[in-house]
Amino acid sequence: MVLVAVGACYIDTILTTPHYPGEDDKLRATSILRRRGGNCPNTLEVLKQLVPQPSFGQEPPLKLIAVLPAQTSVASKQIRDAFEPQVSLNNCIYRQEFKEPASSYIIKSQASGSRTIVNYNELPEMKLEEFIQIADKLGTEARWFHFEGRIPDVTLSCMRHIREHYPSIKISVEVEKPGREGLQELAQEADVVFYSKSWAQANGYKSAKECIEKQSFQLGKATLLCCTWGQDGAAALEPRVGSAVQSPAYTPKGFQVVDTIGAGDTFIAGMLYGLTVKGDTWDLSQKLSIANRLAGTKVAQEGFDNLGRVLEPLSDH
Repeated sequence: MVLVAVGACYIDTILTTPHYPGEDDKLRATSILRRRGGNCPNTLEVLKQLVPQPSFGQEPPLKLIAVLPAQTSVASKQIRDAFEPQVSLNNCIYRQEFKEPASSYIIKSQASGSRTIVNYNELPEMKLEEFIQIADKLGTEARWFHFEGRIPDVTLSCMRHIREHYPSIKISVEVEKPGREGLQELAQEADVVFYSKSWAQANGYKSAKECIEKQSFQLGKATLLCCTWGQDGAAALEPRVGSAVQSPAYTPKGFQVVDTIGAGDTFIAGMLYGLTVKGDTWDLSQKLSIANRLAGTKVAQEGFDNLGRVLEPLSDH
């Protein structure tokens, strides 16, 4: 199994503050954390803990396509060090004239639990021609392409290239940002669609189940639709099989919200693991349950370390 994730890679700077500052306020942060971010990189960060590791000399089964600054830049070296050898960055697009990575500055309020994000990215986005060159180099080696739903017009052309030239490859996509035009068209081209609560609410849906059931009537190709709903868990639907499956959020005894950043990306990693590694040996309820367990475990800790422990109780089954 070779899974290729296509999306932006960020360096996150996270400031934790007692409360969200007002305009022109001065406020002392209680902590600062810098780490690699971005939807697809976060998903790969979790997947590399779940997917069986390649033997010595074998190509890693996980690959990232992202636009990065110059190969010699400090940021690109840090990103490679964080991923390799479990995740291959050989297919990334390096903008040699740029030194700064895409960056997010995140203020986490301890009082409300909110997170306010300011992005900065001067890197020119991936062009269709660049993607085609990479996809054709990978050829039939890849079995799954997962797309972050950004730059929808380019992403749609990328998805259609795969459909036309590599019809056996499965395609999944995130429909996340409210108000971003073109996401519905991406959903219509994918095999698996992941909807966010914020997108669903912005489009008038009152629950995860309502979102995927009503969306299923608009999608011709999709074999699986998923929607997360924060503390209310998630729902999934296989349109050609039947009714929606729902799974509650994972909240173990003593559960406390510590870090919600990347919870949705972690859920997607769990679902992709179930789909690509476990396949038909897990039913949809099992896949959804594990994805929720991973996301809940992630929310209760800082960062993504050691999330693979979620699978340990299942190793004997």
